[in-house]
Amino acid sequence: MVKPTGFLNEHLNENMELLLKDGSVIKGRLIGYDDHMNLVLEDTEEEKEDKHRRLGTIILRGNNVVTLNPE
Repeated sequence: MVKPTGFLNEHLNENMELLLKDGSVIKGRLIGYDDHMNLVLEDTEEEKEDKHRRLGTIILRGNNVVTLNPE
């Protein structure tokens, strides 16, 4: 079994796709994280209800993430 922080460490500087609790999808490059699984993403874009917007660099609170998939 892979621990979440081990998984995140393996995929640093890779593009990720995240599904959030509100149903939106965030895509960006993972550049950092902490023990609470708060994530720092660069070149981020959000897709929600057929809307698409660029967010740039964001810090995402870990408890909002439902799934995390490397691209």
